[in-house]
Amino acid sequence: MDILIQNGTVVNHSGRRQADVLISGGRIKAVEEHIDAAGAKVIDAAGCFVFPGMIDTHTHFDLDTGSAVTADDFVTGTKAALLGGTTTILDFATQERDGSLKDALRTWHEKAKGASCNYGFHMAIARWDAETEAELPDMTAAGVTSYKLYMVYDALKVDDGAIYAALRAATKEGALIGVHCENWDVLRRRIGEVQASGITGPEGHPLSRPAAVEAEAVGRLMRIAELAEAPVYVVHLSTREGLIEARRAKERGQKVFLETCPQYLVLTDEAYKAADGEKYVMSPPLRKAEDQSALWEALAGGEIDFIGTDHCSFTMAQKKEFRSDFRKVPNGGAGVQHRLQLLYTYGVEKGHITLEQLTELLSHGAAKHFGIDDRGSIAPDMAADLVVYDPAAESIITDTNTAHNTDNSPFAGLAVKGAARHVILNGEHAVENGKLILSGSGRYVHRGPSGCEN
Repeated sequence: MDILIQNGTVVNHSGRRQADVLISGGRIKAVEEHIDAAGAKVIDAAGCFVFPGMIDTHTHFDLDTGSAVTADDFVTGTKAALLGGTTTILDFATQERDGSLKDALRTWHEKAKGASCNYGFHMAIARWDAETEAELPDMTAAGVTSYKLYMVYDALKVDDGAIYAALRAATKEGALIGVHCENWDVLRRRIGEVQASGITGPEGHPLSRPAAVEAEAVGRLMRIAELAEAPVYVVHLSTREGLIEARRAKERGQKVFLETCPQYLVLTDEAYKAADGEKYVMSPPLRKAEDQSALWEALAGGEIDFIGTDHCSFTMAQKKEFRSDFRKVPNGGAGVQHRLQLLYTYGVEKGHITLEQLTELLSHGAAKHFGIDDRGSIAPDMAADLVVYDPAAESIITDTNTAHNTDNSPFAGLAVKGAARHVILNGEHAVENGKLILSGSGRYVHRGPSGCEN
């Protein structure tokens, strides 16, 4: 059945206007001031914004860290995403040290069965050698055109030479590499020092991973990318100092792309002093108010390209088990459902960013940089993924009023304005009046070459 969205304010990254949107055959057929469509299902969007479907560039569903398995798998996580207005997520198919990229992709396709929103994969490379490099063309053919490398974690860390070689090889494929930037050797030493000082609870976590640990790694990555003559992006940037290092690289003429997350925009390291401080153990850790201010400034100035959630959820039982030893607390938190609400409330409503910038950061920027050519904008012939967002709705996030498969949220207690009233997925009405009415209909997004122009 055709769907007609009437009376809303259509918001693209390039501007906004009052317009109706006609959807037919899974595509946007027309965007005009007034549309008559006999027989179409009508959605009245009066007083609402109509956004392109949101794209979360960073989720971790059904992830086994070796010591804990995330609470959300693709079934629960993508339902939460859809209810929050996210119609596409990019998760991480993770290579085993002794495995192939093809094996990892096969495994994650199995995990994603039953997804309720669309999904694609970055490929996390755990071993760089001739065999892995030879698989890159196969990944391109399979629609995987972005990768992740880790400077941290024993099971995933690759050395600087591998980062250099991977950047050069991926660039030839038209692929983009993102890197988790922390100095692993230094932070392990600092963890030992913090523990030895008698600080073992959650408050020790940010002390062990201060801003300089991220900034040093970002600066090093920038120089490696310069030598490799390759574009690169920093995942979950959290610090002012890291931002400065990226700026320096851009001033040298490098192609550098940046991602941050809502937690670094609305929470600070004061949270670790709370009775449930273990809830906020994530990497990078929550930072200071000055880091938060610097990131908002960068968002307003167009220096940050997209916002992911780094959704990696665990139950409070999983977190509390290791409360007295911050080294062992499972790292991560839930967030995929609230990204749009948080950026609208604390970004647009507070005057940090415009509606158009919000659309760029949460949808169009991700589509542009990650080769999702038919999403991220509301225009004829684009895929019909849309969100009708009601700015008049008001609520408070709690630990339990979410669709995440967890009993906690790092954003609990925050008031938010607006909600996804209706969500259209692949031309079908998936969320109606805030209720999920269509589940399990997510599709794999086969991506083209990553867009690497500043």
